[in-house]
Amino acid sequence: MTVSLLSGPLAYQADARPGQGGSMGSRGSRTWSAPPPTRTTPYGASPMDRSITPRTPGQSGYGTQTPYQQGFGAQAMRPRHPFLTGFAGGMLGAGLFGLLSGHGFFGGVHSFFGLIGLMLQVALVVWIVMWLVRRFSGNRGNTTGGNGFSLNQAATGGASPPGAPVANAQSNLPITSSDYQAFQQTLLDIQNAWNQQNIPAMQQMATPEMVSYFNQQLATLAAQGARNVVSDVHFIQGDLAEAWQEGGMDYATVAMRYSLIDLTTNAMGQVIEGSSTDPVTITELWTFTRPSRGGRWLLSGIQQTRG
Repeated sequence: MTVSLLSGPLAYQADARPGQGGSMGSRGSRTWSAPPPTRTTPYGASPMDRSITPRTPGQSGYGTQTPYQQGFGAQAMRPRHPFLTGFAGGMLGAGLFGLLSGHGFFGGVHSFFGLIGLMLQVALVVWIVMWLVRRFSGNRGNTTGGNGFSLNQAATGGASPPGAPVANAQSNLPITSSDYQAFQQTLLDIQNAWNQQNIPAMQQMATPEMVSYFNQQLATLAAQGARNVVSDVHFIQGDLAEAWQEGGMDYATVAMRYSLIDLTTNAMGQVIEGSSTDPVTITELWTFTRPSRGGRWLLSGIQQTRG
């Protein structure tokens, strides 16, 4: 049951969970660059609303997607293989020009047998192009397994071996199964610490920047005489958007979908926003960071999704 008991001039945040439905934090030098779309977030992420990372000239947001990109998501935005584009285009161009000019690859059409030869030439060109597409698309698929790796192991029909590296087209940093488990556990632990208003616990899970945002949000709720309660958190699915190293730090941006009970109560425990029985489903991109020499992954950014 959804309840809303709004009285007086105060307006409460409808999404009162950690981050309160905003985009905030830092992703190193990629803070103002859009993470690649993934299966979980096919339309990408919203730009950061708040960050301590300054923008450099020309960094004014992600811009807008064309309807083509919005309709096809990651597939529409996937770059073509340069060799496939050039070679296949050359083969098709040369072959079709030869066919139209009466020469083709084997001397053109001069008789009934020439017609058969023409058909064989067309079939050969089609076969070569299809083989190239399968060859190079397949190779890209083998090197971009991160986007297909689900944090929800059951959804994939099986888990990767512990410690097995998971690659990504936008990744030069291997991410292992134990890393994914750490991301998922941090998601759950931060929700729990938020529910308990446990700032010291959050300091063990998030960067000082993110902890400051959480602290401000909790303080604002307290000033309104309200408290946000999150419970029954369930991870649904997730995948890697990108992972990289810079300045002695590792970064990983992960798309995650989860559900939870998200409600806000007043000082007497009455529900003033949200539902105590109906869970909401959330899809966000969380960025984690750690020293490249090793250590615990810390949450450094939360971004909302587009679409």
